[in-house]
Amino acid sequence: MKALAARRRHPMAIGVLLLLGLLVTGGAYALFTNDSSAQAQTASADQIDEGEKLFIANCATCHGMSGEGTDNGPSLIGVGAAAVDFQVGTGRMPLQMQGPQAPVKPGQFTDEQTKQLAAYVASLAPGPAIPDDEFLDTAEGDAAEGGALFRSNCAMCHNVVGAGGALTRGKYAPNLSDVSAAHIYEAMQTGPQNMPIFNDANLTPEDKRDIITYLQTVSEDDSPGGFKLGSLGPVSEGLFVWVFGLGAVIAITVWLSARAK
Repeated sequence: MKALAARRRHPMAIGVLLLLGLLVTGGAYALFTNDSSAQAQTASADQIDEGEKLFIANCATCHGMSGEGTDNGPSLIGVGAAAVDFQVGTGRMPLQMQGPQAPVKPGQFTDEQTKQLAAYVASLAPGPAIPDDEFLDTAEGDAAEGGALFRSNCAMCHNVVGAGGALTRGKYAPNLSDVSAAHIYEAMQTGPQNMPIFNDANLTPEDKRDIITYLQTVSEDDSPGGFKLGSLGPVSEGLFVWVFGLGAVIAITVWLSARAK
């Protein structure tokens, strides 16, 4: 015990404790980021090399030769394969033109080329990986639970049924009815443009699957009330009644008055 107490008072004791703390912290970080960096670990060298060639030819002008970013585009170091798969897979990147928000357009690359680009960017630094198929299987999801999560976290921008909506300064929350399960998951994981990031600490992979299940359910179900009117809620429905309903009443009134004369 006396020897142990003497070592505690040794001048090097603080340095040793700091070193141990750094080792434990680094080990914990490596453990928790193991899944997110799996894409870079499993990608072949050929796939990464092909992705680098595509990146230099199509992306480096804005994002830098090594993805470090420029005045025209942000750094891609640490964004992970999921961000690339979402942005490139939905056609948002390469950017069509400068504006408040990158619009969806037909993709410029094949699925294989998109995966190659994602593998290269994932090799630059750990980041969110492309989701596993088990978290995209809506047969295993809970639409009711997903609906509750969606209304709490997403409906204020995307509308309660994912129909989308306007934001400030020309920006908008897109309609989610025709978006693939993988891209919805990746959007939640990476937070593109104005969207906040919902990492696994905010919404677990199972929670994300439930939300995807809910969106698929409301997209496929028929509207029991008749015309959906864009599913934008009472504003659009009230406007429809005001314009067409009141317009019809006025037209009938004018017609009856003309006949009475």
